[in-house]
Amino acid sequence: MAEAALIFAKSILGSAVSKAASAASTEISLLMGVQKEMWFIKDELKTMQAFLQAPEVTEKKDKLVKVWAEQVRDLSYDIEDCLDEFMVHVASHSLSKQLLKLKDRHRIAVQIRNLKSRIEEVSNRNRRYKLIKTESSNVSDDMDSNMEDIRNNSASNIDEAELVGFASPKRELIALIDVTAMNGPAKVICVVGMGGLGKTTLARKAYESKEDTLKSFPYNAWITVSQSFSRRAMLQDMISQFFGVNALNEILKELAGKVLEEGLASYLRREIQDKRYFIVFDDLWEIHHWNWISDVALSRSNNRGSRIIVTTRDVGLARHCTLENIYHLELLQIDDAVKLLQRKTKIAHDDMDNDQNLRTLVTKVVKKCGYLPLAILTIGGVLATKKIAEWENFYNKLPSELESNPSLEAVRRVVTLSYNHLPSHLKPCFVYLSIFPEDYEIKRSHVVGRWIAEGFVRAKVGTTIDEVGKEYFDELISRSMIQSSRLGIEGSVKTCRVHDIMRDIIVSISREENFVHLIHSNGINVPEENFRHVAYHDSKCQKEGMDWRHIRSLTFFTEGCCGWTLDLTPSISTPKLRMLRVLDVVGGNFRITQDGINKIVLLCHLKYLKVRAYLSANIYSVPSDIGNMQGLQILDMGNSYITTLPTEITKLRDLRVIRCNRKGYYFLDPEEPVRCLFATLSLPIILIGCSSGDSYRRARAIGDLHMGCSSGWSRTDGDGVRVPRGIGNLKELEILESVDIRRTSSKAVKELGELTRLRKLAIGTYGASKKKCKILCASIEKLSSLRSLSVWASEHQDRGLGWLISSTSPPPHLRSLSLCGYIGEMTDWFMNLTHLVKILFIDCQLMEDKTMEILGKLPKLMRLKFYSGAYLGEKLVFGTRAFLNLRAFEFEIWGDMDHLKEIRFEEDTSPQMESIDIRSSDLESGIIGVKHLPSLKVIALSSSRVARLRMLEEEVNAHSNRPVLRLSKDRNWHDLGDVEGSNVEVEATESIPDDDTK
Repeated sequence: MAEAALIFAKSILGSAVSKAASAASTEISLLMGVQKEMWFIKDELKTMQAFLQAPEVTEKKDKLVKVWAEQVRDLSYDIEDCLDEFMVHVASHSLSKQLLKLKDRHRIAVQIRNLKSRIEEVSNRNRRYKLIKTESSNVSDDMDSNMEDIRNNSASNIDEAELVGFASPKRELIALIDVTAMNGPAKVICVVGMGGLGKTTLARKAYESKEDTLKSFPYNAWITVSQSFSRRAMLQDMISQFFGVNALNEILKELAGKVLEEGLASYLRREIQDKRYFIVFDDLWEIHHWNWISDVALSRSNNRGSRIIVTTRDVGLARHCTLENIYHLELLQIDDAVKLLQRKTKIAHDDMDNDQNLRTLVTKVVKKCGYLPLAILTIGGVLATKKIAEWENFYNKLPSELESNPSLEAVRRVVTLSYNHLPSHLKPCFVYLSIFPEDYEIKRSHVVGRWIAEGFVRAKVGTTIDEVGKEYFDELISRSMIQSSRLGIEGSVKTCRVHDIMRDIIVSISREENFVHLIHSNGINVPEENFRHVAYHDSKCQKEGMDWRHIRSLTFFTEGCCGWTLDLTPSISTPKLRMLRVLDVVGGNFRITQDGINKIVLLCHLKYLKVRAYLSANIYSVPSDIGNMQGLQILDMGNSYITTLPTEITKLRDLRVIRCNRKGYYFLDPEEPVRCLFATLSLPIILIGCSSGDSYRRARAIGDLHMGCSSGWSRTDGDGVRVPRGIGNLKELEILESVDIRRTSSKAVKELGELTRLRKLAIGTYGASKKKCKILCASIEKLSSLRSLSVWASEHQDRGLGWLISSTSPPPHLRSLSLCGYIGEMTDWFMNLTHLVKILFIDCQLMEDKTMEILGKLPKLMRLKFYSGAYLGEKLVFGTRAFLNLRAFEFEIWGDMDHLKEIRFEEDTSPQMESIDIRSSDLESGIIGVKHLPSLKVIALSSSRVARLRMLEEEVNAHSNRPVLRLSKDRNWHDLGDVEGSNVEVEATESIPDDDTK
């Protein structure tokens, strides 16, 4: 019996195993089928994306094509979502795990079937209505022809601007042309600026100027290039204008039956070789067009002092044409812009003087026009047909008017022409900028990080994806699509703004393509369309009715204090946001609770998480579930109670940025935690609760309790967090700030040296042992990619920065260095900082003897800052032949350790120095020797008293560069010396903005 039972059991077991194997085989077959279907829809997506970039679609000439393109675009978005779902839930797992994720596979399989059905329907619709024809389309040619007509009319309109803003540019351009030079190679001058700025008008006025420009050149021509570039037509036009129609007809007869283009080019080069000519190529778009013009159509051997003007929107193209002779046409000044609008609308100056409301409205209109001449003239032309009482209403509706009013076609076309000409990879990047509020200063690092997270940036071999994103940003600047607003110390663009008119039109484009939906404080209803990106602008309106399942980015903006607070936890805790890639909270009026963060980390598609709202202080922990966010690239959480990063964060191999800065202070007293815990302002609030008005107070007490317990109730005076063991696994990490070394294990500190791609590191060493600091020093020395380092230590000598400055050498390519903590006497370690551009000292107690001598020898140092206890000497001397590249110097006192009395600049020092900023200081011996600074532009004295002010002012007055002296206080406040009898130019103090260290 026992043997029979055993045989029976084996047969049952064998049958079960056989069935399991058969089921597994079936599952694998189904899985392979899903993967095959994914390849199919991925190929379909590529085809759709190519179609959406075709001229028939981008120009939107045919309404039926436009409707069909919207359907294809929505379908492409859904295919992208399905591909993302597949990559996250199936493809990223091992085969065994894939077999277990039956529910996810089933959902994705259903999505694929539905998508294939929709693809077939959309394809049939095209065949049914014959929307896209196989023969070549003349859409682009028609568009260019129409655009040239608009440009010519616009140029005629801008002639009215001759006396309002164009007189000075005209003189400057003619001086750059220099018609008096009668020999030498042909000189190329480029006029650069955004569309509608008046480049054509300016070039025309120089070309036909009363200074008899044309008489100096026997041969002259005006060639409109535009996007409809035709080599043959251009050659014929040039020959006709240079030598007359009869000469053109003769050469055409001679070339009958021959290669016409080659023959015309050869004839032109031969005939102009020894001629003095003046030619304008108006509206050049492509570098290869210029290459052909300069190599084929123009003679290289001409040595008669000929002149060539090129107008273009592209700074990069202008630099390709000429390295030196580039004229950047600027926007109108506000007074000229107002005058131009007055002229167009025939408003008398007295009318504005007598009506403050009218003056305010006119100022608002020209600001909305962005001081762009074409926009002012076009919109002014519409306002001229309306009663003044109707202007306010028209102004409020201007964004919608730009979409539909035929009278504003010229402005709309100028912008859309630039947009349509963008390469396909830049178009989504540009439209994406409509997310940001009007007049918002957009940080390059901010928008580039978001572009990367959205998948807009394509990686290149041999460069990081962040560098590629910066190239995209710079290209939009170069093409005059966005305006630079703040430059770094080295001249690179750190922030930008979008021109108001440009923004209104891209918002319109974005809305047409169901790309971005903006929710304002006025509570506009949510449309039926399924937008992929949603941005709240100063709005506390919680929208319902939108299909949140397809939202890819959710952004919250507030500017300043809006008088309200919005808890975002309900909005961002919904599982409907499962496709969310970007969550960005910017401003001081939003609150996210710990429960909200616990829900956010369940969003497995999230790649960009930034929570830097002031009220994010409610957050005290990064949940361990963050380990499931395998695609996360940027984690940016500031001003929170977070003290520790969980071990699970080391699983996120795509992380490029970790910015996690905690509060540097306690609501509870760390020196007496028990007493404070039972005080009336702590434990009772936490346990019993309080009124709704004090909910933030309770959350703050809870956060303090968590922060105190996790840090051992030690006051570290820093904002670092503990990083876990395994941090070395994050090989893609480029930015890490800030790390609390004392609370981080020695093994994790050692692993920091394995982050070979790290470019920026911020650390705090308060209370850390000497042994751990030595380990840290060894790790820093290994970081060959490091460009920015910030170290915060104690101001006490035994716990200062001695461990760092006594090490062998700093990272070889370090460009930015911030040091807080005791240094005392400088060491040779600083002399190895040969690539350093910026350095900041705080509480370093530097001695007078070697400090300026060593710093003065750093060859690339451009910005030097001393803050609060950084320098203990009485004199700060910039010595002869020192600081050869220094551009900006800042000195500020926060405490009572500073003893500085005199700042002196010796002869032949700091030849590049442009700005001196002294704050909260009493210089009893003054600032001496600014006459030795040939490049000086500004001296700012903010809450600072300076002896011998009159002598300083006299030096400023006599300075050849005419620098500005800015005083925050009246001269009489400077009671340290003689202040009488000066007429120096003085302005209100403005803080000199620092550049982005990233």
